[in-house]
Amino acid sequence: MLSVIIITKNEEAMIGDCLVSVKDLADEIILVDTGNTDQTNEIAKSYGAKIIKSNGSDYSQFRNAGLKNTTGDWIFYVDADERVSPQLRLEVKSIIKPGVYQIPRRNIYLDKEMHYGGWGNDKVIRLFHKSLLKKYSGELHEQPTYSGQLSTTNHELIHHSHRDLSSMLNKTIEFTHYEARLRLEANHPLVVWWRFLRVMATEFWLRFVKLSAWRDGPKGIIDGLFQVFNTFVIYARVWEMQNAKGRNL
Repeated sequence: MLSVIIITKNEEAMIGDCLVSVKDLADEIILVDTGNTDQTNEIAKSYGAKIIKSNGSDYSQFRNAGLKNTTGDWIFYVDADERVSPQLRLEVKSIIKPGVYQIPRRNIYLDKEMHYGGWGNDKVIRLFHKSLLKKYSGELHEQPTYSGQLSTTNHELIHHSHRDLSSMLNKTIEFTHYEARLRLEANHPLVVWWRFLRVMATEFWLRFVKLSAWRDGPKGIIDGLFQVFNTFVIYARVWEMQNAKGRNL
């Protein structure tokens, strides 16, 4: 028996196609509601999903809440903006021996499949025999703790990342807050003027020189520059938090 777990927050535009891609694979679908206020839950219920509300504050807690409510022998985490390809469905159905699997992803960004700038060779650890998965840890870039050998599937998830610039900006507001708070809690050195220039130059070199974002054309350039902007916003938030903390001492 296989349980699919999907973490959601206002995913009414994406959840339907995700559920279509897993409905013939999953014996149960656990949808973790982390604050839905749109039609996500209603759409999920129409596909027979079980809705679990999580009051957690980070993605590890969300994933662990889903795990706690599963009844299957196998656990498969799928994000709302991901689709299980027909080939991957067949491959997962054929797996018998207990194990842990990482799955390659095809990343679609602004309706283009991306290969450079950090998108290439993307694999995510998502499929587990339940007996081998202990828990997830980490607030933002959460990682599973498991036993057993890691294998790789032959077929892929299709990841529909940002569909438009508005969704990119909305995600930046949410995720840069997480990133900045984690740095503040780790006692990050004071953010002074030259640090902004250094981190942005480092990110530019990573995306455009080392990872060749420009090779994906205009959309690769947009993404590369947006990553530089994202880095700036993280450090601007850290600066803001450090100043607020100083005023409150």
